[in-house]
Amino acid sequence: MVINKDDGTGEAQAFANAVGIPVLSAIPADDDIRKKSANYEIIGTPGGRWAPMFEQLAEQVASAPPVRPTPLTHDNLLNLFKGDAVGRNVVLDPATEADMCPASVNTKASLEVIYEGA
Repeated sequence: MVINKDDGTGEAQAFANAVGIPVLSAIPADDDIRKKSANYEIIGTPGGRWAPMFEQLAEQVASAPPVRPTPLTHDNLLNLFKGDAVGRNVVLDPATEADMCPASVNTKASLEVIYEGA
């Protein structure tokens, strides 16, 4: 597996470990890479800042044996990304109607149609 835009949370590495596949490279979530990619520039030019990482990736891809990942159940997959498991301690709260439509929350007591000016 190649981790693209690695944010350092460990989520992708945890997934790779759980399914038994190697991580061939972790490309960081770096602004220089993002800008070059957005401008369609080659990132891993020989002798450049990112050259060693891409050279190592090429060697890893060329020499890595084929590996069949171990399937995960839905629950086991979701358990990989819990906040406490990856150090984020994120608690998700459901969105309210006001969160989704803050300018147009209009609570009505019934479904009766009321015409303006009536």
